[in-house]
Amino acid sequence: MMAFIQYLTFDGMPLPMPDSYDVELTDVEADSGGETEAGTTQRDVVRLGVMHISVAFSVSPKWLKLLTGFKQQEKISVDYFDTETLEVKKTEMFLEGFKAGLVKDTSYKGLWKVSFVLREF
Repeated sequence: MMAFIQYLTFDGMPLPMPDSYDVELTDVEADSGGETEAGTTQRDVVRLGVMHISVAFSVSPKWLKLLTGFKQQEKISVDYFDTETLEVKKTEMFLEGFKAGLVKDTSYKGLWKVSFVLREF
């Protein structure tokens, strides 16, 4: 039996189980990289392995409000589940590409689909 994994915690607040969770590491390259005159590719990597997490949730209006609040913050202390090491790691991140849409209207003010990308500082 698989134990419940806490995928994301923002500033100490455990988030609900996401509908989708994609972790990606990207390298940040300087503009000076590119192709040389000899035709070889030169990479000037400024920083290796910057964490991006694309995530989507189906949430209540209460959670929609909480997540929207995190969107306003300059940075969030995030505990995230690393899919490579299968361990929880901590880093500073910020939200971008925040989208929210009503899935269905209920007497409880609806079910909302929220998606965003977390990007590491």
